[in-house]
Amino acid sequence: QVQLVESGGGLVQAGGSLSLSCARSGSIFRINHMGWYRQAPGKQRELVAVISSSGSTNYADFVKGRFTISRDNAKNSVYLQMNSLKPEDTAVYYCNANFYHTGLLRNLDKWGQGTLVTVSS
Repeated sequence: QVQLVESGGGLVQAGGSLSLSCARSGSIFRINHMGWYRQAPGKQRELVAVISSSGSTNYADFVKGRFTISRDNAKNSVYLQMNSLKPEDTAVYYCNANFYHTGLLRNLDKWGQGTLVTVSS
């Protein structure tokens, strides 16, 4: 059973920084990519950043230059360093893993429970 556990959310003033962590447990044959998404109140969940198994990254335009995604394969973890935070970054941040399920013979998404990031003005 694959599980993702996020940590690191909290309250920060505008302009400040936070670092999120996501630890994965459970055996996975092949991870395609991992990433961070967020969902603000009344809005749809949106992509923040993803990192592939090869280490290539992709960011939403609204976080480019401010957020950095990274991974530590030895620790089965992915991280999101968030700098220059803005009030509009306030949301629940979810860790995501897209992986190949050998039993179902297809790719699946696994989500963490989410961690709240609140940026005050």
